[in-house]
Amino acid sequence: MRRVVDAIAAGILISIGGCVFLACAGDGMKWLGAILFAVALLCICFKGYSLFTGKVGYLVNDHSKDYWQVVITSLIGNAIACCGVGLIIAYAMPHLSATAATICAGKLEQQLFSIIVRAILCGVLMYMAVSVYKEKNSIAGIFFCVPVFILAGFEHSIANMFYFGAANMLNAHSIVYLCFVIAGNAIGGMLFPLLDRFGSKK
Repeated sequence: MRRVVDAIAAGILISIGGCVFLACAGDGMKWLGAILFAVALLCICFKGYSLFTGKVGYLVNDHSKDYWQVVITSLIGNAIACCGVGLIIAYAMPHLSATAATICAGKLEQQLFSIIVRAILCGVLMYMAVSVYKEKNSIAGIFFCVPVFILAGFEHSIANMFYFGAANMLNAHSIVYLCFVIAGNAIGGMLFPLLDRFGSKK
């Protein structure tokens, strides 16, 4: 039960980060929204909540059944929270919903290869943000990696769940798109741990 609660809490925080990004993007200050979005990951790391994109990379070094459950629970809990909060925002804050709809329409127009590449690069940055926090006890990775992935146009599966909910665009097309982003984030999150293991063996 604790794992579910931690995953839902992380999803709510990502949704709040998504709200501030939409508010700033709607006012032509996307750069400010990208910076402020980092507060969501900062709170998640400080509180020890479970975010899928921050957990999945560690599967490289921990293949246990228990850790697989952590990752899957994180994904499900994040999805429930982000989609739920997104749908609430769609009706409670229609000005944010309009901005989200414009953003999401652009996301669905991308080619599959573009989606996968953007998702992989986001996964790399999310792993680096969390690993720098854990290994170096530093928040620098969070405050640099998060704005970088947003401003570069990379794809974050959990944040996108919120955006599609806020845009009221949760349908078969967007769900298929999200599945590819999830896969890309997972690949990106595992990339550097795999490189580290390969380097250690050499």
